[in-house]
Amino acid sequence: MFDSFIEQVLTPVTHDLGGFKVHRTLPHKARTMVGPFLFFDQMGPAQLDAGGGIDVRPHPHINLSTVTYLFDGAINHRDSLGTAKRIEPGAVNLMTAGHGIVHSERSPGDERAAGPQLSGIQTWLALPDGKEEIDPAFEHVAADDLPVISDDGILTRVVMGELWGRRAPTTALAGAIYADIRLRAGASVPIDAVAEERAVYLAFGEATLEGMPLEAQRLYVLRPGIAATLRSETGARAMLCGGDAFATKRHVWWNFVSSRPDRIAEAKRAWTAGEFPKVPGDDKEWIAIPEVPNTVSYP
Repeated sequence: MFDSFIEQVLTPVTHDLGGFKVHRTLPHKARTMVGPFLFFDQMGPAQLDAGGGIDVRPHPHINLSTVTYLFDGAINHRDSLGTAKRIEPGAVNLMTAGHGIVHSERSPGDERAAGPQLSGIQTWLALPDGKEEIDPAFEHVAADDLPVISDDGILTRVVMGELWGRRAPTTALAGAIYADIRLRAGASVPIDAVAEERAVYLAFGEATLEGMPLEAQRLYVLRPGIAATLRSETGARAMLCGGDAFATKRHVWWNFVSSRPDRIAEAKRAWTAGEFPKVPGDDKEWIAIPEVPNTVSYP
């Protein structure tokens, strides 16, 4: 009865990374992309052990942008451009890989003693045709610089693109909309039909979409051109993502994305051969290419 406004419901694959779980809804066997979004991970929430933390060793990317957005905790980002930037809740880190970048993500030292908290969303965006091989870049947008819409029981931060007349300063190389929507008890918001492809993800709490109860950690892809209302009786936190549909298919294998499978094969060879740049200040460790990656798109 709900197929008039819901196109697909994508259930997650959950990975236990030792101390915290990651729920991955994109790429999915049923669908690779929603607008430019082709990777969607919810990290945590988790309280890590005292003295511990996350240590994502240096690893490569091509032909994509990573978008890191935290609900709780902090992460130190370093990359082969020489960037060293701490991200905290409400801010956004946008790293554009272009023809190739290497980065690491680790819990800050001052967070480790008491045991770091970790909760947030990491997404990847495909770069548009003609821009896959641009120069790598990094951009940090502070929480205070992102538009916040507060009215009638809602508190929404626009992370990328434009929502309800407010535009984020975050660079968007492809047409994209990305927002963090918090609903207090009894509040509702319209999910307008302003993007070609849109999806709603319930991170926490209870919510309905056009009266249909949502399950947490599911990505609900809306039919194009159909508006809907997101409502919560007891409080919720949800993400809205989407944007312009891509005419050209993107392939995903491990940390590599491209419109050309042969470009991914070349990136695999180059990483194995040590031809990617190093991360200044974090060049003693790295992640080897897995035989069977957790992240793949499907034919």
